[in-house]
Amino acid sequence: MVDTNQLVNLAIQASQHAYVPYSKFPIGAALKTKDGRVFQGCNIENASFGLTNCGERTAIFKAVSEGYRDLKEIAIYGETKEPISPCGACRQVMVEFFQPEAKVTLIAKNGQTVVTTVGDLLPYSFTDLD
Repeated sequence: MVDTNQLVNLAIQASQHAYVPYSKFPIGAALKTKDGRVFQGCNIENASFGLTNCGERTAIFKAVSEGYRDLKEIAIYGETKEPISPCGACRQVMVEFFQPEAKVTLIAKNGQTVVTTVGDLLPYSFTDLD
């Protein structure tokens, strides 16, 4: 079973596949499903910026497209001085597929991490339960 440290390394590794010709700002993510399956994702830019996809959503969409909807933990890496923070769109997608108490590890380029939860990242989120 993959632990958090391994998930962090997989997120960093995923950032190396980012397609970022415009921002030069690679992001990588790695998530673990409840049954231990791991999915990685990176950001993929487009000249029409609205069509760009974040690394977190890439990993989540890969998992969902393979039939996994019960996601347990995610690590997100960015080339940032402080641990990267997911955008609002990614936070909302995370709420859709993770429990509020799911662990989220945010990672900076120097290896510094912050551990939080999906619920803490997006309190008062919009869900189908509302």
